[in-house]
Amino acid sequence: MPLTASAMDFFQLFVPDNVLKNMVVQTNMYAKKYQERFGSDDAWIDVTLTEMKAFLGYMISTSIHHCESVLSIWSSGFYSNKSIALIMTQSRFEKILKYFHIVAFRSSQTTHGLYKIQPFLDSLQNGFDSAFRPSQAQVLHEPLIDEDPVFIATCTERELRKRKKRKFSLWVRQCSSTGFICQIYVHLKEGGGADGLDALKNKPQLHSMVAKSLCQNASGKNYIIFTGPSITSLNLFEEFEKQEIYCCGLLSARKSDCTGLPPSMLNNPESPQSRGQYRIRMKGNMSLICWYNKGHFRFLTNAYSPVRQGVIIKRKSGEIPCPLAVEAFAAHLSYICKYDDKYSKYFISHKPNKTWQQVFWFAISIAINNAYILYKMSEAYHVTRYSRAQFGERLVKELLGLEDTSPSH
Repeated sequence: MPLTASAMDFFQLFVPDNVLKNMVVQTNMYAKKYQERFGSDDAWIDVTLTEMKAFLGYMISTSIHHCESVLSIWSSGFYSNKSIALIMTQSRFEKILKYFHIVAFRSSQTTHGLYKIQPFLDSLQNGFDSAFRPSQAQVLHEPLIDEDPVFIATCTERELRKRKKRKFSLWVRQCSSTGFICQIYVHLKEGGGADGLDALKNKPQLHSMVAKSLCQNASGKNYIIFTGPSITSLNLFEEFEKQEIYCCGLLSARKSDCTGLPPSMLNNPESPQSRGQYRIRMKGNMSLICWYNKGHFRFLTNAYSPVRQGVIIKRKSGEIPCPLAVEAFAAHLSYICKYDDKYSKYFISHKPNKTWQQVFWFAISIAINNAYILYKMSEAYHVTRYSRAQFGERLVKELLGLEDTSPSH
Protein backbone atom coordinates (compact mmCIF):
# COMPACT_ATOMS: atom_id res chain seq x y z
CA MET A 1 0.00 0.00 0.00
CA PRO A 2 1.31 3.49 -0.83
CA LEU A 3 2.32 6.05 1.79
CA THR A 4 -0.84 8.05 1.00
CA ALA A 5 -3.20 5.07 1.48
CA SER A 6 -6.32 6.11 3.41
CA ALA A 7 -8.45 4.21 5.92
CA MET A 8 -10.93 3.63 3.09
CA ASP A 9 -8.20 2.06 0.93
CA PHE A 10 -7.45 -0.51 3.61
CA PHE A 11 -11.14 -1.19 4.30
CA GLN A 12 -11.82 -1.74 0.61
CA LEU A 13 -9.25 -4.52 0.48
CA PHE A 14 -12.09 -6.51 2.09
CA VAL A 15 -15.26 -4.58 1.15
CA PRO A 16 -14.58 -3.21 -2.37
CA ASP A 17 -16.96 -1.10 -4.45
CA ASN A 18 -18.33 -4.09 -6.37
CA VAL A 19 -19.59 -5.55 -3.05
CA LEU A 20 -21.15 -2.21 -2.09
CA LYS A 21 -22.76 -1.92 -5.56
CA ASN A 22 -24.31 -5.36 -5.07
CA MET A 23 -25.77 -4.15 -1.75
CA VAL A 24 -27.30 -1.23 -3.65
CA VAL A 25 -28.85 -3.52 -6.29
CA GLN A 26 -30.17 -6.07 -3.78
CA THR A 27 -31.59 -3.38 -1.46
CA ASN A 28 -33.47 -1.73 -4.35
CA MET A 29 -34.76 -5.12 -5.55
CA TYR A 30 -35.99 -5.99 -2.06
CA ALA A 31 -37.68 -2.59 -1.66
CA LYS A 32 -39.49 -3.05 -4.97
CA LYS A 33 -40.69 -6.56 -4.12
CA TYR A 34 -41.70 -5.51 -0.59
CA GLN A 35 -43.84 -2.67 -1.95
CA GLU A 36 -45.44 -4.92 -4.55
CA ARG A 37 -46.54 -7.20 -1.73
CA PHE A 38 -47.43 -4.75 1.05
CA GLY A 39 -48.28 -1.55 -0.80
CA SER A 40 -46.29 1.32 -2.26
CA ASP A 41 -44.02 3.53 -0.17
CA ASP A 42 -44.16 7.05 -1.60
CA ALA A 43 -41.24 8.17 0.58
CA TRP A 44 -38.88 5.59 -0.96
CA ILE A 45 -36.50 6.31 -3.81
CA ASP A 46 -33.82 3.90 -4.96
CA VAL A 47 -30.65 4.03 -2.90
CA THR A 48 -27.38 5.05 -4.58
CA LEU A 49 -23.78 3.91 -4.01
CA THR A 50 -22.98 7.21 -2.26
CA GLU A 51 -25.93 6.73 0.10
CA MET A 52 -24.96 3.11 0.79
CA LYS A 53 -21.46 4.22 1.80
CA ALA A 54 -22.96 6.88 4.07
CA PHE A 55 -25.32 4.26 5.55
CA LEU A 56 -22.35 2.05 6.42
CA GLY A 57 -20.49 5.10 7.77
CA TYR A 58 -23.28 5.87 10.23
CA MET A 59 -23.37 2.28 11.44
CA ILE A 60 -19.58 2.12 11.83
CA SER A 61 -19.62 5.35 13.86
CA THR A 62 -21.41 3.43 16.65
CA SER A 63 -18.26 1.30 17.09
CA ILE A 64 -16.34 4.42 18.15
CA HIS A 65 -18.91 6.30 20.23
CA HIS A 66 -20.80 3.21 21.55
CA CYS A 67 -24.23 4.83 21.49
CA GLU A 68 -27.21 2.63 22.36
CA SER A 69 -28.89 3.33 19.00
CA VAL A 70 -27.50 4.61 15.71
CA LEU A 71 -30.48 7.00 15.64
CA SER A 72 -28.90 8.86 18.57
CA ILE A 73 -26.73 10.62 15.96
CA TRP A 74 -29.73 12.79 15.00
CA SER A 75 -30.97 13.29 18.57
CA SER A 76 -30.26 16.23 20.86
CA GLY A 77 -28.83 13.99 23.58
CA PHE A 78 -25.34 13.00 24.72
CA TYR A 79 -24.60 10.83 21.65
CA SER A 80 -25.75 13.32 19.03
CA ASN A 81 -23.21 14.06 16.29
CA LYS A 82 -24.12 17.16 14.29
CA SER A 83 -20.91 16.97 12.25
CA ILE A 84 -22.13 13.87 10.42
CA ALA A 85 -25.92 14.12 10.94
CA LEU A 86 -26.27 16.64 8.10
CA ILE A 87 -25.09 14.22 5.38
CA MET A 88 -28.35 12.24 5.45
CA THR A 89 -31.69 12.81 7.15
CA GLN A 90 -32.83 10.42 9.84
CA SER A 91 -35.93 9.46 7.85
CA ARG A 92 -33.82 8.56 4.80
CA PHE A 93 -31.46 6.49 6.95
CA GLU A 94 -34.39 4.60 8.49
CA LYS A 95 -35.79 3.86 5.03
CA ILE A 96 -32.48 2.36 3.89
CA LEU A 97 -32.26 0.39 7.15
CA LYS A 98 -35.77 -0.97 6.56
CA TYR A 99 -34.98 -2.33 3.10
CA PHE A 100 -31.25 -3.09 3.44
CA HIS A 101 -30.35 -6.49 1.97
CA ILE A 102 -27.33 -8.36 0.62
CA VAL A 103 -29.39 -11.14 -0.99
CA ALA A 104 -32.93 -10.01 -1.71
CA PHE A 105 -34.50 -13.33 -2.67
CA ARG A 106 -34.02 -16.96 -1.72
CA SER A 107 -33.36 -19.31 -4.61
CA SER A 108 -35.21 -22.64 -4.79
CA GLN A 109 -31.94 -24.56 -4.29
CA THR A 110 -30.94 -22.67 -1.15
CA THR A 111 -31.13 -24.62 2.11
CA HIS A 112 -28.42 -22.85 4.13
CA GLY A 113 -29.74 -20.67 6.93
CA LEU A 114 -27.19 -17.95 6.17
CA TYR A 115 -28.16 -17.56 2.50
CA LYS A 116 -28.82 -13.83 3.00
CA ILE A 117 -25.23 -13.21 4.09
CA GLN A 118 -23.16 -16.09 2.65
CA PRO A 119 -22.08 -14.28 -0.56
CA PHE A 120 -20.72 -11.41 1.54
CA LEU A 121 -18.89 -13.82 3.88
CA ASP A 122 -17.35 -15.60 0.87
CA SER A 123 -16.20 -12.27 -0.60
CA LEU A 124 -14.78 -11.22 2.76
CA GLN A 125 -12.87 -14.49 3.04
CA ASN A 126 -11.35 -13.99 -0.42
CA GLY A 127 -10.20 -10.54 0.70
CA PHE A 128 -8.62 -11.92 3.88
CA ASP A 129 -6.81 -14.67 1.91
CA SER A 130 -5.43 -12.36 -0.77
CA ALA A 131 -4.41 -9.42 1.46
CA PHE A 132 -2.52 -11.17 4.24
CA ARG A 133 -0.23 -14.14 4.78
CA PRO A 134 -0.45 -15.20 8.45
CA SER A 135 2.41 -16.33 10.67
CA GLN A 136 2.95 -20.00 11.43
CA ALA A 137 1.24 -19.88 14.85
CA GLN A 138 -2.55 -19.42 14.83
CA VAL A 139 -5.39 -19.82 17.32
CA LEU A 140 -8.91 -21.23 16.94
CA HIS A 141 -11.36 -19.56 19.33
CA GLU A 142 -14.56 -17.58 19.80
CA PRO A 143 -13.77 -13.85 19.78
CA LEU A 144 -15.17 -11.58 22.47
CA ILE A 145 -18.34 -10.07 20.99
CA ASP A 146 -20.41 -9.45 24.11
CA GLU A 147 -22.98 -6.70 24.52
CA ASP A 148 -21.61 -3.18 24.79
CA PRO A 149 -20.86 -2.56 28.51
CA VAL A 150 -22.01 1.08 28.32
CA PHE A 151 -25.47 -0.05 27.19
CA ILE A 152 -25.62 -2.83 29.80
CA ALA A 153 -24.78 -0.36 32.58
CA THR A 154 -27.61 2.01 31.60
CA CYS A 155 -30.20 -0.64 30.70
CA THR A 156 -33.09 -1.79 32.90
CA GLU A 157 -33.62 -5.50 33.60
CA ARG A 158 -36.81 -5.45 31.53
CA GLU A 159 -35.00 -4.00 28.51
CA LEU A 160 -32.26 -6.60 28.89
CA ARG A 161 -34.80 -9.44 28.94
CA LYS A 162 -36.41 -8.10 25.78
CA ARG A 163 -33.15 -8.18 23.85
CA LYS A 164 -32.81 -11.40 21.92
CA LYS A 165 -29.91 -13.70 22.63
CA ARG A 166 -27.65 -14.47 19.70
CA LYS A 167 -28.83 -17.44 17.65
CA PHE A 168 -25.39 -18.24 16.32
CA SER A 169 -21.85 -18.99 17.41
CA LEU A 170 -18.97 -17.17 15.70
CA TRP A 171 -15.55 -18.87 15.56
CA VAL A 172 -12.32 -17.60 14.01
CA ARG A 173 -8.84 -18.71 13.00
CA GLN A 174 -6.56 -15.90 14.10
CA CYS A 175 -2.89 -15.10 13.51
CA SER A 176 -1.37 -15.00 17.00
CA SER A 177 1.53 -12.72 15.94
CA THR A 178 -0.60 -9.84 14.63
CA GLY A 179 -4.20 -10.52 15.73
CA PHE A 180 -5.36 -10.63 12.07
CA ILE A 181 -8.46 -12.84 11.76
CA CYS A 182 -7.76 -15.18 8.85
CA GLN A 183 -11.07 -17.01 8.69
CA ILE A 184 -14.59 -16.72 10.09
CA TYR A 185 -16.99 -19.59 10.69
CA VAL A 186 -20.61 -18.99 11.71
CA HIS A 187 -22.60 -21.80 13.29
CA LEU A 188 -26.36 -21.34 13.54
CA LYS A 189 -28.31 -22.31 16.64
CA GLU A 190 -31.66 -22.52 14.89
CA GLY A 191 -32.54 -25.68 13.05
CA GLY A 192 -32.63 -27.99 16.04
CA GLY A 193 -30.68 -30.70 14.21
CA ALA A 194 -27.59 -32.57 15.31
CA ASP A 195 -25.41 -29.64 14.23
CA GLY A 196 -27.38 -26.95 16.10
CA LEU A 197 -25.61 -24.73 18.60
CA ASP A 198 -27.17 -26.54 21.58
CA ALA A 199 -25.66 -29.80 20.34
CA LEU A 200 -22.42 -27.98 19.56
CA LYS A 201 -22.00 -27.08 23.22
CA ASN A 202 -22.49 -30.68 24.34
CA LYS A 203 -20.66 -32.70 21.70
CA PRO A 204 -16.91 -32.26 21.21
CA GLN A 205 -17.12 -33.93 17.78
CA LEU A 206 -19.11 -30.94 16.53
CA HIS A 207 -16.40 -28.61 17.80
CA SER A 208 -14.09 -30.80 15.76
CA MET A 209 -16.27 -30.06 12.71
CA VAL A 210 -15.88 -26.32 13.40
CA ALA A 211 -12.09 -26.74 13.56
CA LYS A 212 -12.01 -28.61 10.26
CA SER A 213 -14.06 -25.87 8.59
CA LEU A 214 -11.73 -23.16 9.92
CA CYS A 215 -8.63 -25.05 8.72
CA GLN A 216 -9.92 -26.17 5.33
CA ASN A 217 -7.50 -23.78 3.56
CA ALA A 218 -4.56 -24.44 5.91
CA SER A 219 -3.41 -27.89 4.77
CA GLY A 220 0.17 -28.29 3.60
CA LYS A 221 1.33 -24.97 5.05
CA ASN A 222 3.07 -26.25 8.19
CA TYR A 223 0.87 -24.12 10.48
CA ILE A 224 0.81 -24.61 14.26
CA ILE A 225 -2.76 -24.34 15.55
CA PHE A 226 -3.50 -23.63 19.23
CA THR A 227 -6.87 -24.83 20.51
CA GLY A 228 -8.98 -24.68 23.66
CA PRO A 229 -10.36 -27.69 25.57
CA SER A 230 -13.57 -27.99 23.53
CA ILE A 231 -11.62 -28.58 20.28
CA THR A 232 -8.57 -30.50 21.53
CA SER A 233 -8.76 -34.23 20.74
CA LEU A 234 -6.35 -36.98 19.68
CA ASN A 235 -8.38 -37.97 16.61
CA LEU A 236 -8.56 -34.38 15.30
CA PHE A 237 -4.85 -33.72 15.88
CA GLU A 238 -3.89 -36.96 14.09
CA GLU A 239 -6.14 -36.04 11.16
CA PHE A 240 -4.59 -32.55 10.98
CA GLU A 241 -1.07 -34.03 11.10
CA LYS A 242 -1.79 -35.92 7.86
CA GLN A 243 -2.54 -32.51 6.28
CA GLU A 244 0.72 -31.02 7.65
CA ILE A 245 -1.16 -28.98 10.22
CA TYR A 246 0.36 -29.28 13.70
CA CYS A 247 -1.43 -28.58 16.96
CA CYS A 248 -1.03 -27.68 20.61
CA GLY A 249 -4.15 -27.70 22.76
CA LEU A 250 -5.30 -27.46 26.35
CA LEU A 251 -7.05 -30.64 27.46
CA SER A 252 -9.95 -31.00 29.89
CA ALA A 253 -11.36 -34.31 31.11
CA ARG A 254 -14.79 -32.64 31.24
CA LYS A 255 -14.85 -30.61 28.00
CA SER A 256 -12.49 -32.49 25.66
CA ASP A 257 -12.94 -35.66 23.63
CA CYS A 258 -10.44 -37.88 25.48
CA THR A 259 -10.91 -40.94 23.26
CA GLY A 260 -7.61 -42.82 22.85
CA LEU A 261 -5.81 -41.05 25.70
CA PRO A 262 -4.35 -43.02 28.66
CA PRO A 263 -6.65 -42.73 31.73
CA SER A 264 -3.64 -42.63 34.04
CA MET A 265 -2.72 -39.20 32.62
CA LEU A 266 -6.25 -37.85 33.03
CA ASN A 267 -6.39 -38.55 36.76
CA ASN A 268 -4.55 -36.43 39.29
CA PRO A 269 -1.76 -38.24 41.19
CA GLU A 270 -2.35 -38.89 44.88
CA SER A 271 1.10 -37.69 45.94
CA PRO A 272 1.56 -33.91 46.32
CA GLN A 273 3.18 -32.11 43.40
CA SER A 274 5.57 -29.17 43.36
CA ARG A 275 5.10 -26.21 40.99
CA GLY A 276 6.64 -26.83 37.59
CA GLN A 277 6.62 -30.62 37.94
CA TYR A 278 5.22 -32.53 34.96
CA ARG A 279 4.65 -35.99 33.48
CA ILE A 280 4.76 -36.98 29.79
CA ARG A 281 3.33 -39.83 27.71
CA MET A 282 4.12 -40.16 24.00
CA LYS A 283 2.63 -41.94 21.01
CA GLY A 284 4.56 -41.33 17.80
CA ASN A 285 4.83 -37.56 17.37
CA MET A 286 1.98 -36.93 19.84
CA SER A 287 2.76 -35.93 23.42
CA LEU A 288 0.37 -35.71 26.38
CA ILE A 289 1.76 -33.43 29.09
CA CYS A 290 0.41 -33.10 32.63
CA TRP A 291 1.95 -29.99 34.22
CA TYR A 292 1.36 -28.75 37.76
CA ASN A 293 1.06 -25.07 38.74
CA LYS A 294 -1.42 -24.61 41.64
CA GLY A 295 -3.48 -27.20 39.77
CA HIS A 296 -3.03 -29.82 37.06
CA PHE A 297 -2.99 -28.62 33.45
CA ARG A 298 -2.93 -31.06 30.54
CA PHE A 299 -1.73 -30.34 27.02
CA LEU A 300 -1.83 -32.42 23.85
CA THR A 301 0.67 -31.51 21.12
CA ASN A 302 2.51 -32.78 18.06
CA ALA A 303 4.08 -29.39 17.34
CA TYR A 304 6.71 -29.27 20.12
CA SER A 305 9.17 -31.78 21.48
CA PRO A 306 8.19 -32.67 25.08
CA VAL A 307 11.83 -32.76 26.18
CA ARG A 308 12.50 -29.13 25.17
CA GLN A 309 12.35 -26.90 28.23
CA GLY A 310 10.50 -23.62 28.58
CA VAL A 311 9.58 -21.28 31.41
CA ILE A 312 6.51 -19.39 32.61
CA ILE A 313 7.35 -16.05 34.23
CA LYS A 314 5.03 -14.86 37.03
CA ARG A 315 5.38 -11.46 38.68
CA LYS A 316 5.06 -12.87 42.21
CA SER A 317 6.40 -16.40 41.78
CA GLY A 318 9.25 -15.70 39.37
CA GLU A 319 10.21 -18.39 36.85
CA ILE A 320 8.29 -21.69 36.80
CA PRO A 321 9.82 -24.49 34.67
CA CYS A 322 7.61 -26.17 32.08
CA PRO A 323 7.82 -27.94 28.70
CA LEU A 324 8.22 -25.62 25.70
CA ALA A 325 4.69 -26.52 24.52
CA VAL A 326 3.21 -25.05 27.71
CA GLU A 327 5.22 -21.83 27.36
CA ALA A 328 4.19 -21.46 23.71
CA PHE A 329 0.51 -22.08 24.49
CA ALA A 330 0.50 -19.49 27.28
CA ALA A 331 2.30 -16.90 25.13
CA HIS A 332 0.02 -17.18 22.11
CA LEU A 333 -3.21 -17.29 24.10
CA SER A 334 -2.05 -14.27 26.08
CA TYR A 335 -1.67 -12.32 22.84
CA ILE A 336 -5.20 -13.22 21.75
CA CYS A 337 -6.54 -12.03 25.14
CA LYS A 338 -4.74 -8.71 24.61
CA TYR A 339 -6.28 -8.48 21.13
CA ASP A 340 -9.77 -9.04 22.57
CA ASP A 341 -9.16 -6.38 25.22
CA LYS A 342 -7.98 -3.85 22.62
CA TYR A 343 -10.27 -4.47 19.66
CA SER A 344 -13.52 -5.99 20.99
CA LYS A 345 -14.64 -2.55 22.19
CA TYR A 346 -14.69 -1.39 18.55
CA PHE A 347 -17.46 -3.75 17.45
CA ILE A 348 -20.47 -1.98 15.93
CA SER A 349 -23.03 -1.29 18.68
CA HIS A 350 -26.12 -1.63 16.47
CA LYS A 351 -28.02 -4.78 17.57
CA PRO A 352 -30.66 -5.83 15.02
CA ASN A 353 -33.10 -8.66 15.70
CA LYS A 354 -32.45 -10.56 12.47
CA THR A 355 -29.65 -13.10 12.72
CA TRP A 356 -28.16 -12.43 9.28
CA GLN A 357 -27.87 -8.71 10.09
CA GLN A 358 -26.17 -9.47 13.42
CA VAL A 359 -23.64 -11.64 11.57
CA PHE A 360 -23.15 -8.93 8.93
CA TRP A 361 -22.28 -6.17 11.42
CA PHE A 362 -19.95 -8.48 13.35
CA ALA A 363 -18.22 -9.36 10.06
CA ILE A 364 -17.91 -5.66 9.12
CA SER A 365 -16.38 -4.96 12.56
CA ILE A 366 -13.83 -7.76 12.05
CA ALA A 367 -13.01 -6.40 8.58
CA ILE A 368 -12.31 -2.93 10.02
CA ASN A 369 -10.07 -4.38 12.76
CA ASN A 370 -8.20 -6.39 10.11
CA ALA A 371 -7.86 -3.25 7.97
CA TYR A 372 -6.32 -1.40 10.92
CA ILE A 373 -3.86 -4.24 11.56
CA LEU A 374 -2.70 -4.05 7.93
CA TYR A 375 -2.52 -0.25 8.22
CA LYS A 376 -0.21 -0.56 11.27
CA MET A 377 2.02 -2.96 9.32
CA SER A 378 2.25 -0.61 6.31
CA GLU A 379 4.43 2.40 5.53
CA ALA A 380 1.31 4.60 5.68
CA TYR A 381 1.22 4.17 9.47
CA HIS A 382 4.62 5.89 9.84
CA VAL A 383 3.16 8.95 8.09
CA THR A 384 -0.16 9.44 9.93
CA ARG A 385 0.10 7.15 13.04
CA TYR A 386 -3.65 6.89 13.69
CA SER A 387 -4.87 5.08 16.78
CA ARG A 388 -7.67 2.52 16.30
CA ALA A 389 -10.26 5.14 17.28
CA GLN A 390 -8.78 7.71 14.88
CA PHE A 391 -8.65 5.14 12.09
CA GLY A 392 -12.35 4.40 12.65
CA GLU A 393 -13.25 8.09 12.58
CA ARG A 394 -11.24 8.58 9.38
CA LEU A 395 -13.10 5.67 7.78
CA VAL A 396 -16.49 7.10 8.82
CA LYS A 397 -15.63 10.52 7.36
CA GLU A 398 -14.40 8.99 4.10
CA LEU A 399 -17.54 6.85 3.76
CA LEU A 400 -19.68 9.94 4.39
CA GLY A 401 -17.70 11.94 1.82
CA LEU A 402 -16.50 14.56 4.31
CA GLU A 403 -13.35 16.41 3.27
CA ASP A 404 -11.92 16.96 6.76
CA THR A 405 -8.67 14.92 6.92
CA SER A 406 -7.46 15.71 10.45
CA PRO A 407 -7.99 13.11 13.22
CA SER A 408 -10.32 14.10 16.02
CA HIS A 409 -8.08 12.86 18.86
